[in-house]
Amino acid sequence: NTDNVEVPGSSPGTPTTKPINFMNLTFLETCFRLILATILCGVIGYEREYRHKPAGIRTNMLVGLGTATMTIVSIEITQFAGPSNVIDISRIASTILTGIGFIGAGTIIHSHDGVKGLTTAASIWVVAAIGLAVGMGFYLLASITTILALITLAVIRKFPISEEKSEGKEEKMPG
Repeated sequence: NTDNVEVPGSSPGTPTTKPINFMNLTFLETCFRLILATILCGVIGYEREYRHKPAGIRTNMLVGLGTATMTIVSIEITQFAGPSNVIDISRIASTILTGIGFIGAGTIIHSHDGVKGLTTAASIWVVAAIGLAVGMGFYLLASITTILALITLAVIRKFPISEEKSEGKEEKMPG
């Protein structure tokens, strides 16, 4: 969150965007964020477990909880910065998503039957994004993302999609 504020040394009347330390999270707010991330990601994990996919409810809950925790830590680090220091909290977020990519890659299996686990890998990545959003305090964004992910996982899978044939051989790419 940034507000337009006058920066010392700038021309009078010229607003510039300067980061404001907007987060001094209370214990209850921190607990709420962690619990909400765990619940939202658990809902997606439940759908994955119900479909007997490799990353189930516990995996998704832990990914969301861990992501929210790391996001909150990146926010809280700003308290230790001096007035002349600038801390970029987006750096931790970008490394979180890179790390989650490695976890997702571990769920993808390539065999003679095709590629399996792509949807599970994608759902882990979305769960990390939900945890990140909750950790930042974007509850509506996280909730809408959870709903859209569930629609994608549970409803879209029922749409009939014909399998294409390539050189007379059928390729399957199940999620």
